[in-house]
Amino acid sequence: LICPLLIRVTLLIPLNLDNVMWQSFSQNYLNSNASVITAMVVACLLPMVFAYVAKMLGGFKVKDNANPREFLARQTGAAARANAAQQNSYESLPIFLAAVVTALLFFIKIGVIAKLAWLYVLLRILYGVTYIMNLPSLRSILWALSLCCPMLLFYLATRLS
Repeated sequence: LICPLLIRVTLLIPLNLDNVMWQSFSQNYLNSNASVITAMVVACLLPMVFAYVAKMLGGFKVKDNANPREFLARQTGAAARANAAQQNSYESLPIFLAAVVTALLFFIKIGVIAKLAWLYVLLRILYGVTYIMNLPSLRSILWALSLCCPMLLFYLATRLS
């Protein structure tokens, strides 16, 4: 329920609401610090979601909880790819978080930060899905696009300094 809502919000597609309600939502929430912080929290949780998917696809049992990293290291196929998506998500997370904080410190318009933050989250979700589905070319394109979001935030901060 939450993922489709986030995807639609990120793409700025109305959810069958009248135009006034949608404009109010997009002007108030998507242009707020709360939206940016929520995007940061969701981005922080994505690696854990991919880890859960990797465990689920690999047939994780309660006994495997004694050494979950060893369990994930033995996986192949979709479970191994989900684990790789988890690891890559952890690797890109510091760049994203640093870029958002930098943009906030340099007083970039909050609406710009929020839109780029949610775009990053959406691209990272799609990246993980394409990784698990073994679509390497599309996955690489999504990885590059997701990296553009924090780089653009850094660029905007340097332009204002």
